Amino acid sequence: MNIVDWAVSTMDALGPLGVFLLIFLENIFPPIPSEVILPLAGVTSAGPNQSFWLMLLASIAGSVVGAWLLYGIGRLLGPERLRVIFIRLPLVHVEDYDKTVAFMDKHGYKAIFFGRFVPGIRSLISIPAGLYAMPIGMFTLLTAIGSGIWNTLFITIGYFMGSNWTVIEPYTDIFSNVAYAVIALIVLWFAVKLVLRERKRRALGLPDPDEEENAALDQARSDDESPAEGEARQRAEER
Repeated sequence: MNIVDWAVSTMDALGPLGVFLLIFLENIFPPIPSEVILPLAGVTSAGPNQSFWLMLLASIAGSVVGAWLLYGIGRLLGPERLRVIFIRLPLVHVEDYDKTVAFMDKHGYKAIFFGRFVPGIRSLISIPAGLYAMPIGMFTLLTAIGSGIWNTLFITIGYFMGSNWTVIEPYTDIFSNVAYAVIALIVLWFAVKLVLRERKRRALGLPDPDEEENAALDQARSDDESPAEGEARQRAEER
């Protein structure tokens, strides 16, 4: 059974609850495409004993609850742990963490809203919102509005076009591929920039800008260790 047949059977059996579950899963497992699920929800809502508005509300609820889960993962990780991760990465320094925090402070709300329209990003953008402790009320509002616009568009297409909704599928594929290509280019540009910066630093013989931060982290870790744990760590490092 392919994903379309599975989605149709789920919505036929569970109605709005099926739409809620499918969109919830789409948020935490991006390979399930909302561009397919939502038009199918629209087609189903046009059938007997179904409601367009219930399908739409269920889809928005699925988007919000899925986003809450990822937001919660970000809150559990927390900014302090993220900062340590940044410092420990080979080519990333603490100033990169500071720039990321500054970006979220300045553009976080816009990123959450517009991120709901970009495949893949619509799921992942919830994690940094949790990491930087965006107010849950504002996060929920922006997620609900962005998801409401996106979901309404595709459910309405399915509702009015019926089984002919598949004529738009090639265009959604093109949009998704362009979005993925842009994301890949941004990641590649960032990676190349980090490598070139690190090579330049080493060529100039400049010290590691995170040397003091690393020393402080090591000291804090050793303070928390028992003597036996410290000896075991030292032996592991010597190997």
